[in-house]
Amino acid sequence: MSKGKHYMLPQASSAQWQQELERERYRVNYRRTLRNTIYSLVTVAAVSVLIAVLLLPVLQIYGTSMSPTLDEGEFVVSVKGSDFTTGDVIAFYYNNKILVKRVIASAGDWVDIDKDGTVYVNSVKLNEPYVTDLSLGDCNIDFPYQVPESRFFVMGDHRNISIDSRNTSVGPVSDEQIVGKIVFRIWPLDKLGVIR
Repeated sequence: MSKGKHYMLPQASSAQWQQELERERYRVNYRRTLRNTIYSLVTVAAVSVLIAVLLLPVLQIYGTSMSPTLDEGEFVVSVKGSDFTTGDVIAFYYNNKILVKRVIASAGDWVDIDKDGTVYVNSVKLNEPYVTDLSLGDCNIDFPYQVPESRFFVMGDHRNISIDSRNTSVGPVSDEQIVGKIVFRIWPLDKLGVIR
């Protein structure tokens, strides 16, 4: 009967055990920190999406009906609400699109526009520093015009090309159509700022 060979495993020193224990703790802590960071980022992203969709929608401007105030390709933030005054820029739904125009008058107000494009609300000429060229534009309604209940009369700042409440195809905007008030431009960065 032959004897088999016996191998002795080397004994680890106390320092080596301590080092291995520290390495295992680091690995466990790293995994926990990584998992918590990922959960936090997902939560922040979900909350951001909910805020963006429900409270502060971000919109991209298409077309030139609001130039020079807003130009095509710019990104803006709107705020949900229903308390709008003359001069506010709002976004609203129209035929599965979102249009951006300026509030000219509210329910019950009388709007009148003369042939050169000067706008009067309740017989008072509007001060419109945001309009560079006055124009009657694409208009097929009779003036003076009274804004119906729960509606807003809106116009684009680029008056000669804007299709807005002056035309029956758009008409006055109802409360239910409104996405929100445009308050801030976020892109391009060199034009970052409040919309007036």
